[in-house]
Amino acid sequence: MAELGDGDQAAVSEPLDLVRLSINEVVFVKLRGDRELNGRLHAYDSHCNLVLGEVEETIYIVDDDDDEDEEVKTVKKQSEMLFVRGDSVVLISPQAPS
Repeated sequence: MAELGDGDQAAVSEPLDLVRLSINEVVFVKLRGDRELNGRLHAYDSHCNLVLGEVEETIYIVDDDDDEDEEVKTVKKQSEMLFVRGDSVVLISPQAPS
């Protein structure tokens, strides 16, 4: 992600400015329905519609049997390109460099 130095304080004046600074960077997106995405942000709009590339989607499935404890299963999917509708987005976070 672009580093925020002393001269860049005005670069983040609105919430979506942080998303703008994450263009072409890997972001973490939490969605409704127990889904998470990690992918490269290619585009976004004011409704938080997103276009992500090189996406790994993680789906959490809660298997709750009446006689046993709840069991959480994870399913991972890979996609080359994905359009995400903004009304399903809960959180967008820049990924920390590894």
